[in-house]
Amino acid sequence: MEAFATALPALGEAWALILQPVVLGYLVLGVVMGLAVGVFPGLGGIAGLSLLLPFMFGMDPILGLALMIGMVAVVPTSDTFASVLMGIPGSSASQATVLDGFPMAKKGEAARALSAAFSSSLFGGLVGATFLTIFILVARPIVLAFGLPEMLMITILGLSMVAVLAGRIPLKGLAAAGLGIMIGTIGEADAGGSLRMASYDIPYLADGLKLVIVGLGIFAIPEIVSLLRQDRSIAKGASLGGGWLDGVKDWFANIWLSVRCSIIGVVVGIIPGLGGSVVDWIAYGHSVQTTKDKSNFGKGEVRGVIGPESSNNAKEGGGLVPTLLFGIPGSGSMAIFIGAVALLGSGDIEVGPGMLKNNLDITYSIVWLLALANVVGTILCIAASGGIAKLTTIRFTYLAPFLFMLISFAAFQSGQNFEDLLALFAIGLIGIFLRRFDWSRPAFLIGFVLSNPVEKFTNQAFQIASFRFRKSFDAGLEYVFSPIVIVLIIITMASVVLGIRQAKSIMAEGEVESGSKRAPLVFLLVILGYLTFALVNANSIPDYNMTDKIIPLVVGGFSLACCLILMVQMVRRPEGDSIFADKEVAGEDADAPYGLWSTLAWFAGLIVATWFVGFIIALVGFLITFFRVRAGAEWGKTLLLTAVGIGFMCLMAGALNRDFPPGLLQNAVALPWPLK
Repeated sequence: MEAFATALPALGEAWALILQPVVLGYLVLGVVMGLAVGVFPGLGGIAGLSLLLPFMFGMDPILGLALMIGMVAVVPTSDTFASVLMGIPGSSASQATVLDGFPMAKKGEAARALSAAFSSSLFGGLVGATFLTIFILVARPIVLAFGLPEMLMITILGLSMVAVLAGRIPLKGLAAAGLGIMIGTIGEADAGGSLRMASYDIPYLADGLKLVIVGLGIFAIPEIVSLLRQDRSIAKGASLGGGWLDGVKDWFANIWLSVRCSIIGVVVGIIPGLGGSVVDWIAYGHSVQTTKDKSNFGKGEVRGVIGPESSNNAKEGGGLVPTLLFGIPGSGSMAIFIGAVALLGSGDIEVGPGMLKNNLDITYSIVWLLALANVVGTILCIAASGGIAKLTTIRFTYLAPFLFMLISFAAFQSGQNFEDLLALFAIGLIGIFLRRFDWSRPAFLIGFVLSNPVEKFTNQAFQIASFRFRKSFDAGLEYVFSPIVIVLIIITMASVVLGIRQAKSIMAEGEVESGSKRAPLVFLLVILGYLTFALVNANSIPDYNMTDKIIPLVVGGFSLACCLILMVQMVRRPEGDSIFADKEVAGEDADAPYGLWSTLAWFAGLIVATWFVGFIIALVGFLITFFRVRAGAEWGKTLLLTAVGIGFMCLMAGALNRDFPPGLLQNAVALPWPLK
């Protein structure tokens, strides 16, 4: 009761703070900036908050918080545009939305998908703010109860979603997830510092591959290349569909799904480092598990949009729990948020227990700002949707070069290395063939995202558990099998059992016809070769660094076994079996007027030209050549579109204080910005 007696006056003071016109103005400004950043794939909240950092020093605390919360809250809403309209994950938290949102757009139901997504996002954001209000009072003991075993089980629960998303051939899904984990282990190991699948001859690989590169490569490039080959608009018809009111009705008809996924978003968002990467997959898996007719998932099922969008906005409220209560960043954007708060005012505000004790009114202001930002952000997104949604009716040949331009720029920002572009192209090739042969790309991405948490939590939990077991057997069991762990084990086992039973009715890549044995078998042999090489590489790590080799050996061995079983099945089964699924046999890809390699060569050409003359000069040549040769545009339209693209890139890079990839020319000659 004492806590509530203290909280009530603080709640009133918080409302008085945020209802000032100047505070609301800063909130709207933050929302607009977040909308602009979130629309572009690969940037997201981290880049947006990084842009705001220089302006936070000495700013009035409530104004600075309004600006930052406005941006943080709206990015998970605005990144839906790229996911639904272009098939490109706007951020790591909107990857699952692509699976059904993009097929809806291709069927001319972009408006319906967007309105269902925005309704779900608004509801999830409000649920997150409501739970944050309660958690500030009661969640401290709950969060403190999560140790390494509990966090490991949350990670394993995320991996269990692979069982749901594996598709008709479960072994393909398991092997794809294993491949994702193995690629995620590339680089320097956290525990002992051993290099895996990397050497100092290739310094770039020592740091591993970045999530933005893998996400864009696995989802963006395959879809861009596929649509470009077909030389049509994203939506086949000129009509966007009736949609806006239908989408709201869809959300209301599935409101309990939205409630459950919002709660999932809050709970998973509380766990530092996991929420933004895995919450949408858990919500998507739950949406599949709780739907009677699962045949439409991956082909335009609106529940596949409602679930992830409800969770990824709610997770922002959950992510603020460890941030505000303990000063532990719940995500990358929250880490920047903590640093920015320290710059506000006279620097006396510090997130954590001290903030709850000394600045409770400021703490609750953050909660209400989060709720208001979700409302304002949803209204602005709906207002802007009409114009943005019409992008789906434009001939895709005019959009593709700009998308190649954007994803190249976004990928480069992850590490500021030219090798980022090469990695993007390589991962894009993997994504193209996973899509072609009906291997689950979501399963691959889940494996990649969770590779580091699985290894880190496993090693740390093992070390502590070993110490406890040496102390006494009961102490070890008590540590490993806490009540929370037992509950999570039950949930995970139920998820796996239900997923295996339901996976065969789910198409990993939609309807895919089967063809001859040769192409699918060659792709499988390539994966087998990589896994074998990765196993040999991991096994070469000295035994005194066993913690660095155990996860690659176990996961690689399991994945290799899955692939070997698949190879035996392929040899024994006749051509035409579902195991030989191949998009090049029938359907849009097979009927496309342009070939895969000739289309992919355009992107490769941009990368090669960048190596020689730098990104901006290469981009000028790429855009002019593409619009004239590939799109058949007149010179006037070609020059206008090229000028728009170059101007936009320079404006965005200048505003975000970002560099462009340099080339050999920049190393030899001093050039002015943006050519340098």
